[in-house]
This record gives sequence, C-alpha cells and structure tokens, in this order.
Amino acid sequence: MIFITAKFPIRPEFADRWPEIAGPFTTATRGEPGCLWFDWSRSLDDPTEYVLVEAFRDGDAGAAHVGSAHFKQAQRDLPQYLRATPKIVSQTVDQDDWSELGELAVE
Repeated sequence: MIFITAKFPIRPEFADRWPEIAGPFTTATRGEPGCLWFDWSRSLDDPTEYVLVEAFRDGDAGAAHVGSAHFKQAQRDLPQYLRATPKIVSQTVDQDDWSELGELAVE
C-alpha cells in the first residue's frame, strides 16, 4: 500500500473550522475504491496544525486519487486556508492494514 502522512499548517483564523473546510475533500476521498483510510488529527502541540494519515491500496489507487476531480478541486480551494505548504512523507509498504503494536499489547 501507499502510506502517507502529511502535516497541514492552517492559518489560525481557520484552524477550528478545518474539519468542515476539508470535509468535502475528505468525504470524496474516503469514497474512492482504492482508499484504505483518510484520517485527520489535530496536533496537541500546535492547534493550527492538522496531521493527515492516509493510505491507498497501491500505486494505481494513489494515481487515481491524485487524478480525481475532488483532488483537483482541493488544489484550488484549500491553499487559501494554509499558512505554509504542507509537509509529507509517502512510502510504499508491504501490508494492507494496521498491525498491532505488540509492545503495548492489551490482554
């Protein structure tokens, strides 16, 4: 799968509304056949930063995502709410779901 983590620095005046602002893009992406997950979290250290953790089945699914109409719409709509360009880590990993964190196993 393609595993992606991105940090989105949101302009302070829009930080509380970011889930609503990114909502249409989030919903459309989660509806893609190749999307495994697309989850936002807010930083505990910086309330203007949101972290996106997303995964796609394979390279074809990732390409379909980037080529989608909703991705292109997000490219037009979302930058106005950002205070800087998001940072990203994108890797291909040999699995298709989350693994258990054995060091913190719950019995």
